[in-house]
Amino acid sequence: MSAVNDTKFQFTIFLLTGIPGKEDVYLWISIPFCLMYVISIVGNSVILFIIKTDPSLHEPMYIFLSMLAVTDLGLSISTIPTILGIFLFNSREISLDACFAQLFFIHLLQCMESSFLLLMALDRFIAICNPLRYASILTPWRLSKMGLLCVLRGVVVVLPFPFLLKRFQYCRTNNLSHSYCTHQEVMNLACSDITVNNIYGLSTLVLTFGLDLLLIFLSYVMIFKTVLNVVSHAECLRALNTCVSHLCAVLLFYLPEISLSVIHRFGNSSSHLLQFVLGYFYLLVPPL
Repeated sequence: MSAVNDTKFQFTIFLLTGIPGKEDVYLWISIPFCLMYVISIVGNSVILFIIKTDPSLHEPMYIFLSMLAVTDLGLSISTIPTILGIFLFNSREISLDACFAQLFFIHLLQCMESSFLLLMALDRFIAICNPLRYASILTPWRLSKMGLLCVLRGVVVVLPFPFLLKRFQYCRTNNLSHSYCTHQEVMNLACSDITVNNIYGLSTLVLTFGLDLLLIFLSYVMIFKTVLNVVSHAECLRALNTCVSHLCAVLLFYLPEISLSVIHRFGNSSSHLLQFVLGYFYLLVPPL
């Protein structure tokens, strides 16, 4: 009888995991995380302030950059306080509803960031491949509609996540392997059939991050093709120089994100250290 009752027991909280085996140095570990948090908040806030106050920066490239900065601010605020709570106060407990809310905002902001990186690639594509029509194509009205569309796409794609998870019972374990909640992590703790969640999660990954990355790649193929046709070597370098920072941001965002998703679905216990490193990297470094 007790065995039956055990199988029906449902956890009402999850336990977040810091760095196993390093509990005695959590205070020291919290220092770089605090610095990253402060730098991310201050740095992105300064970017927004400068763009807002300088009329010469009210151009599409900088408007897209401000959208990216807002998204990075949200990502830092929704994740790092939870991580610092573990390292500073050993606050590991998080309720199911709070966990579902956190994973919603994390996935929403990541989907929006992917969209904004795609818009920035589109901006570079138009600026280099069709410079004479740049101002007429990327008008303020179109920019606002594109930004709103990115937000709506993120909400539509991510909103089912908490509802799909809320229908489950969680009776296997309540220990998450990271310091924050994600759909894949919580889904694996359910004692029910997670096929629908698995298919939907993988589909959204391919149709958002995969599609955005493909379009970014195609835009840069066209950019490089156009630049290579430029006769002047100096003009060629000047055009490519405007793309370097965006390419770095794309690599920092997509490589850890896709690698972690693949490891979660197809990895094994030997990849735990890699999961741990990528888990912090893909959330903390891009906003920084």
